[in-house]
Amino acid sequence: MRILVTGIIGAIVMFIWGAVAHMALPIGEAGFKLPAQQDAVLSALSQSASGEGVYMYPSMAPDKWGDEAAMKTFVAENQGKAYAFVVYQPGGNPALSSMGPNLGKQFVSVLIAALLAAWVMALAARSFGRRVMIAGAMALFAWFVLSVPYWNWYLFPVDFSVAALAEQLIGWLLAGAAMAWWLGRGERNPG
Repeated sequence: MRILVTGIIGAIVMFIWGAVAHMALPIGEAGFKLPAQQDAVLSALSQSASGEGVYMYPSMAPDKWGDEAAMKTFVAENQGKAYAFVVYQPGGNPALSSMGPNLGKQFVSVLIAALLAAWVMALAARSFGRRVMIAGAMALFAWFVLSVPYWNWYLFPVDFSVAALAEQLIGWLLAGAAMAWWLGRGERNPG
């Protein structure tokens, strides 16, 4: 029960921080640019994409990756060309009409993460500071295994990647402090 309550506290703090980071601070907008000729681009994508998914432009069929001649030709033809990483949803973005389902999914995801963090914090440490450091370390771990590869391999902008670090690290330090406080209530401080 103690871990459940701790997780709920952490999820609430992280959810509120996420709202502040995206609605009141520029963290949620870092790296985003307003595209020109949106209708023309979306029309071209609808002709290029074969359904919802993630697309990279330019791309080569995976079955050709092992063909050295095809790979050399692809590289030569595309050296210096523009690159795009596109998440394509032909049915549109449902969050434009109602953010409720997205907010619900977001809360559930931070609740699951906070429950995991609460469990690790309860197992691994007996001091407030160490528990907060565990929450921060978990945020750094997540950033290194998700955001850094997106920056490295898919060329996500540096400011987008750094903002993701700020959002996660600050948020989990805040949530971690609240969680560490709750976990520490009633515990005796060892010598």
